[in-house]
Amino acid sequence: MADATFWDKAANKYAASPIKDIPAYEDTLDRARHYLHADDHLLEVGCGTGTTALTLSKSVKRVMATDVSGKMLAIAESKRDDKGISNVSFIQSEITKPLADAPFDAICAFSILHLVDDLPKALTHLRGQLKPGGHIISKTACLRDMSRFIPAMVKVMKFFGKAPDVLLFDTAQLEDMFRRAGFEIVETGHFGKSKYVHFVVARRPA
Repeated sequence: MADATFWDKAANKYAASPIKDIPAYEDTLDRARHYLHADDHLLEVGCGTGTTALTLSKSVKRVMATDVSGKMLAIAESKRDDKGISNVSFIQSEITKPLADAPFDAICAFSILHLVDDLPKALTHLRGQLKPGGHIISKTACLRDMSRFIPAMVKVMKFFGKAPDVLLFDTAQLEDMFRRAGFEIVETGHFGKSKYVHFVVARRPA
């Protein structure tokens, strides 16, 4: 699985790291809830250690959360069990792997789309995992909006094992990839101080 080894090694440090911008995180989830319903079956891809899936579990009927890292998911399952949450299942899976429970009412993809191998392919796949009229709710780092030095910096960090493979695109390119995958964009924006992290809600046409 792509970069599973990197994220397995990073799992404990990742789990111990506090959320950098809590107001922005909470605002993101508030907007996500706007598109969720009590009887929904929600898919979260790239769920990491499960914080978002467990938080949103109160807003939907069921959550399936996937990640490539088995160690990340072990932490997520421990958190789920400690909280006594029964409507969240965690599965080790790449983002483009078909899931037996599809199609889903909604999909969340937070801090993951810039980490996939092939974003157009991933978006097309996720469209197929959604029910007609369903929404994908995403928040993605658009690194080309940051600085022209970012590509070189990422290359150096990856060489020393400090970064995974990362896709480089800007906000306009990200939105264009959603449209080319057959989505209708219904909301975009930013939360918090990081203007290069782009929030996109896109709908699969009915």
